[in-house]
Formats: sequence, structure tokens, C-alpha cells
Amino acid sequence: MCGIAGIINLKPSPPIETEVLSRMIAALRHRGPDEFGLYRDEWAGLGSARLSIVDLEGGQQPIGNEDGTVWTVFNGEIFNYADVRADLEARGHIFSTRCDTETLVHLYEEYGPGFATRLNGQFALAVWDVRKRELLLARDRMGIRPLFYTQVGGQLVFASEIKSLMCAPGVRAELDPKALHQIFTYWSVPPPGTAFRGILEVPPASYLQLTGDQVRLGRYWEPDFTPEPERRTDDEYLAEFEALLTDATHLRLWADVPVGAYLSGGMDSSVVAALVRARGELELDTFSIAFSDDRFDESAYQRRMAEFLGTRHQEVLCTHQDIARVFPDVIWHTESPILRTAPAPMFLLSRLVHRHGYKVVLTGEGADEVLAGYDIFKEMRVRRFWARRPESDLRPLLLRRLYPDIPALGRAGAFRTDFFRQGLEATESPAYSHALRWQNTGRIRRFLAEASAPTAGPSDLPYPLPPRFATWSHLGRAQYLEMVSFLSPYLLSSQGDRMAMAHSVEGRHPFLDYRVVEFCGRLPDDLKQRGLTEKWLLKRLARRILPEEIWRRVKRPYRAPIRRTFFSGDHRPDYIDDLLSPESLRRTGYFHPAAVTGLVNKARTHDELSEIDEMAVVGILSTQLVDHLYLRQRPLPVETGLLPRLKTVDAARNSILI
Repeated sequence: MCGIAGIINLKPSPPIETEVLSRMIAALRHRGPDEFGLYRDEWAGLGSARLSIVDLEGGQQPIGNEDGTVWTVFNGEIFNYADVRADLEARGHIFSTRCDTETLVHLYEEYGPGFATRLNGQFALAVWDVRKRELLLARDRMGIRPLFYTQVGGQLVFASEIKSLMCAPGVRAELDPKALHQIFTYWSVPPPGTAFRGILEVPPASYLQLTGDQVRLGRYWEPDFTPEPERRTDDEYLAEFEALLTDATHLRLWADVPVGAYLSGGMDSSVVAALVRARGELELDTFSIAFSDDRFDESAYQRRMAEFLGTRHQEVLCTHQDIARVFPDVIWHTESPILRTAPAPMFLLSRLVHRHGYKVVLTGEGADEVLAGYDIFKEMRVRRFWARRPESDLRPLLLRRLYPDIPALGRAGAFRTDFFRQGLEATESPAYSHALRWQNTGRIRRFLAEASAPTAGPSDLPYPLPPRFATWSHLGRAQYLEMVSFLSPYLLSSQGDRMAMAHSVEGRHPFLDYRVVEFCGRLPDDLKQRGLTEKWLLKRLARRILPEEIWRRVKRPYRAPIRRTFFSGDHRPDYIDDLLSPESLRRTGYFHPAAVTGLVNKARTHDELSEIDEMAVVGILSTQLVDHLYLRQRPLPVETGLLPRLKTVDAARNSILI
């Protein structure tokens, strides 16, 4: 696991300055504090900040082929490395290290730009072909690892994080009003866009090919929800699923450092930890979050699971004060406004993991997306059933089973029922499953200043749909939208990669092994959602390997407190008054100061806020923080003196400097 960066000249220019590359990788030091390396020639400069996990002595980057004509920097892991290497060696390629990074240059030599289809892993990579003067950037299928780029001053600049791009000459940060509108509707900016104007990301399962000064963006994989033509028995599906998930879990134990696991108290992470312990020969450290606020705490289930598995268990107690204290650091790492405080406890959790000397943890992320675990999938099922008889007073009562904490659903609750009735009969809309959520979240846009609020709404689907989308089941379509709108751009980014790598911790996700994803895409719908029971096939597996109180418990979404974090008691952070003051709001210009002041007064005087008001608080505050951290602080606080063991391959001068 690493942070990578680079600059490519698009026209004849002086070689990229070593100092510029050093600043770019210094900005990524948290992603890889162990070793630092640079490559430079007349046209290109590549940099790497390495977190040493495999081949600790021999895997330093950048890595080139035998004659120095192909170079790569790489962030991530290739879990089928052994098979890939064996194939390449059989074809005559010679390796000088044991690390998976070296396979990339030989794969490129053997198979060309399309080699990413042969990888099972989580990665963001760059390959520089010296002879062709060609750059290839690529991301893994699910978008687990980030990769950003921009063009400025006759150069293409790329990096694992936006803060690294901003260390290059001419790259400036400017929040995009359209992006704010999208975040305040869809939770994230549809790729290749980002929160910043002119800065783009390589989308998941995609590559960028730069030849000369021509840029081409292409896609090499797409989730598919076309079911198998002939149905097998439930037991046959279960056997294949267990074998795939077990293999995916065991592959992700590959490392030359210890591997731990997160335990959330839910079924997904518990299954992963149980599959690790089933190997028998491995001891296992597990890590979890306990909340001081009982409304969010699941520590009893976490401890029960740790006791059941016999793991060495550590937990971090997360208070309202803790979340408030680290929230600016969280936004520094998300590089985007967000609508929840949920990333903050994950930031504290990865710090705990780091302090215990771990660099790698396994997690349960992805199970809800590939096996239809979220309430939004059940809500869609109920609303489609209701839409067959929209006049019914009984059918909407099923929503009480999904949301027992929402009062007045049903006959006596016309307001709540009317909310779920919106767009009820538009069942053929591609966005049917998500339009209600997006419309609800979009209410936050009322706080945006007029100049910052484009008029598009959630019915204007911003995600390009694959050709087979219309042939999939309603559940398959909903799963696809959840993956492209929420999984990669928010969950795996702001709540995943960024919070873990803030403390040099690599998260690995067995449920997002592309073989598991493809298998689940082919499943009959009723093996994922049976009635209103979610993740049915996974529950069949969990019954055999987990305590009953774990697999039977009602799914509880992971969240963290908001109003009490920022507006309760004596611990209200100083930055609240500063960033949400009318003066600050007028200076940044993103929001209506009077409207925000009303929201702040409401938060200070009410014991509870609505979900939308809480999301608005976080969205406005995080936007103000992004502006303060990335637009007002110039230059960014980057110290190149913090780069020990800097290896430079300077092809322009035919030298290697340590």
C-alpha cells in the first residue's frame, strides 16, 4: 500500500524538478511512511511513498523492467500475484523482487494496456512506457483505491490524493458549485468529477491512456446483474459462495506483516473474522469502535463475537468530544464535503490499529451492496408492491417493518405516508429505487447560495447506465445504482481508504473480490432478498459459523452522532463559531448566511434535529472546512524534509541517488 504521484510533460519541456516530485510525495507521507522513491527522465517524473507490506526489503518503488524502458508506481495489492507471476515467468520474464508491484511492468510488456483485466486486487497504478512516451493509469474494479489527475501548463499531473496534485506548479483548488449541488443530492460527485473544478478522478474499473498529448479514458469492467440461465439448488449456490468468500478472505491474509480484522458487531465483519479463524493456525487481533452514546454503541455484540472467536480484542471508545476534535483532520483527508460524521470514528479506529503495530485489517465492507443488505432495497420492494394498488391503506403499513423508529407510518400518519408515496407509480424510471433518497437529501440544497445551486434534480440521472441495465431485475438495477453512487465515491473513499490511510492502515475487503461480486450478480434475487429478509444466502452461511445472537440480530446501520457532537454541553469546538459565522459564510459565498444561522440556532436550542437538518449541519460545516483547509491555506503544509530513505532514479542524468 502506497501513495503515488507523477507529472508527464505533454510537449518538449525541461525535466520535471525533483523538488516538485518530493513535495508531491511528501503530501502523501501518511499513506506510505516507510520508503520514498522517485523516477525522472526528459518527459516524466514518478513518485512513491511506500507502506511496506510484501517483500519488505526488495519492493521499493518506482520499479522498472530489465532495460529501464517501462516503469511503474503502484498503490494497493495484487492478490492473485502468485498465479500472475508464474504465468509471466513461463513466458520468459525475469523477476528481481518478490513484490507484486514488479508484475505490473511485465504484464504491461506481455499484454499491453489491457492487462488490468488479469488482476485480482485493489489498486491504483501508473505505468510509464519510455519508448512510446505513453502513460497508463488504472484503478481496480470496485474503486477501492483512489487516483486523481488534472492538466495544467502543458503537463498531466496525477496522484493518489488531491492534496498531492496541489503541490505541482499551477494546480489550484476551487470548489465547484455543481459538485456541491451533487454532493447535497447524491452524497458524492459522480466520477470523473470531484469537489474541485478541473480536478478529475479515474473512475473505478477504468484506465486513462496518455499518448503524446492525447488523453483517452476507457472502462475495462462493469458490474453485471444478469442471472444464470438455469437455476441451481440453494445448497449448490451456498457451497460455491462459501468457497469463493473463503478463498477471497484467505488471499487477503497474504502479507509479510501481521493482519488484523475489524469487528463492527454485525454479521458481515463477523463472517470475515470467522473465516480467518477457521484456518486454525492463525491468531487474530480484532478492532472495533465503542460509543459513549448508547444510541450508536454496538460494543456488546463486538465483545461477544471476539469472545466466540477467541481473538485478542481492542476497542476505541468514541465520545462526542472525540468526533468534534478530529473532524477537521477527517475533512483534510476526505478532500470533499460530506454529510455524515461516520468517517470520524473510523479515523479513530485506524489510529488504534496503527498504535498496535498493524498495517493491514480485513473488513466486511461490500456485503450490503453485493447481497442487497440495505433498507433502500427493501423499501423499493415495498413501494413497488404498493404501486400495484396505490389506493391501498394497508400496503404502506409494511414500511413500519423497515422503519419502526419512524412514528406515524400508515393510516394515522398521512404526512409520513405521503413522503413514501412520492413518485410511487413511476416504477419504470431507472432511478426509481434511489429517487426518493436523492430527493430527500436534495432538501439540503435550500441552504446553497443561488449562484452555487444548478437546477438539475435527482430525476436527471448523472450516472451513465450500461447497455444491459434495462434487462436486469429491479433489484439488480438498484444494486448497480448503489454501487456507482455510494459504495465507491463515499463508503470506500471518505469512510474507507481515506480514514484508514490517514494512519497508514490498509483495509482489505473480501466481499469486494471481483469473483464474489460477479457471483452475487448472477444470483437469483430471492437468494439475496427473500421477502423482507436481506442477504439471505449470507445468513445461511452465518448460521453455521456465528453465534445466533449475531446472525439473527436486526441490521443496524453504522452511524455516528451529529447534533450533540457540535452543539451540546461545554465541549462545542471553537471552529464552529468561526466557520459558521455570518461573516465566514459571506466570505466563502457557498451558503445563505441567514438560513445557516437559523439552522445553527435551532441546533443549539433543540434536543433533537431531523435527519436532514443533521446532514445539512455536517454538509455545511465540512464545506467550510474544505474551503479553509484547501483554498485559504496556501501553500499547503507539506515538509519535504520528512523524507528519509529517498531513492531517486534519474534517467535524465543516468544516475541513481540514495
